[in-house]
Amino acid sequence: MTTKLNDLIQKLGKLDYSKLYQNDFFHTWDKSQEELEAIFTVADALRELRENNISAKIFDSGLAISLFRDNSTRTRFSFSSASNLLGLEIQDLDEGKSQIAHGETVKETANMISFMADIIGIRDDMYIGKGHQYMKDVASYVQEGYDDGVLEQRPTIVNLQCDVDHPTQSMADMLHVIHEFGGVENLKGKKVAMTWAYSPSYGKPLSVPQGIAGLFTRFGMEVVLAHPEGYEIMPEVEEIAKANAEKFGGKFTKTNSMEEAFKDADIVYPKSWAPFAAMEERTDLYGKGDKAGIDELEKRLLEQNKQHTDWACTEELMKTTKDGKALYMHCLPADITGLSCELGEVDESVFSRYRVPLYKEASYKPYIIAAMMFLQKVKNPEEMLQKLLDANKARVER
Repeated sequence: MTTKLNDLIQKLGKLDYSKLYQNDFFHTWDKSQEELEAIFTVADALRELRENNISAKIFDSGLAISLFRDNSTRTRFSFSSASNLLGLEIQDLDEGKSQIAHGETVKETANMISFMADIIGIRDDMYIGKGHQYMKDVASYVQEGYDDGVLEQRPTIVNLQCDVDHPTQSMADMLHVIHEFGGVENLKGKKVAMTWAYSPSYGKPLSVPQGIAGLFTRFGMEVVLAHPEGYEIMPEVEEIAKANAEKFGGKFTKTNSMEEAFKDADIVYPKSWAPFAAMEERTDLYGKGDKAGIDELEKRLLEQNKQHTDWACTEELMKTTKDGKALYMHCLPADITGLSCELGEVDESVFSRYRVPLYKEASYKPYIIAAMMFLQKVKNPEEMLQKLLDANKARVER
């Protein structure tokens, strides 16, 4: 264990990631390649500490505030786990139980919750043009509070999913891929099928496919975005993926054929999402308070989805992947045909076969979030990791 952790500390020391300190994390494409590599390295180091019963607490006190404006299981508990791992208390902000319900402004709320807060994690993924902007607003308001002397420290923001990107998910996915394929150096040229899949529900965010397109293209991989006509993602994210592919020696292509995407793929990621145009329309309807319009949109989108029930990850499609053994991935929960629904994103037999790898994929998220927080709050991360190792304080007395 000591050798592995020392190797990770030495690796970290060779990377330039100083701009992560006291900085927010909004999108993966805002960060340099070495900054992303630093997060992966610290995530592995923190996992190594915990799995060897060594405390990773760097805080004696302080708050990590979670604000989930959409339902969540994995990300909510991952954020809580990450905060606890580092020694922070977690406090969930329930807007329905706060003065926000009485008209309190975002500026006032941001400052009132931040007096002893070190981290604010936000999930706001429902409305196009709103979620990322909300996070930016909170960041600017706490910065203003710090500059004015209201806050003794400036809490940093972690994007736990917005309308544009889901960085903690895509980075957990990438760390899973790095370990499955034996290192970053083995990813170049690997084909990733990021495909739409049928779901009996509507309105699923765009940020997962956008996050994969925006991150995996940075590692020399061949990302194929597949969806039926009319299920496009944000055009600006497509441009980011194209630019990444050109810069880092990968590929980014699009197709309206799930079969084409799966053929000879090394990794498949079949996941439902709502069309970009429909999400824009929904945001506009919510802004107008048009409930009848929202209900009509939902009916229309569900009918649209029903035209594409053949877009599913089946055993037959899996046989067409590289050696018939592509790594199946999903952010979970998946719509599983014959288990959670009559028809869904993936056959039960496929999902069951990959259940353990899927759970392992999800297990990286708490460590990715903890690594983001660690690098945001610790000025000399290599020295801190070495202190934790040298202290060898048992997390649990056994």
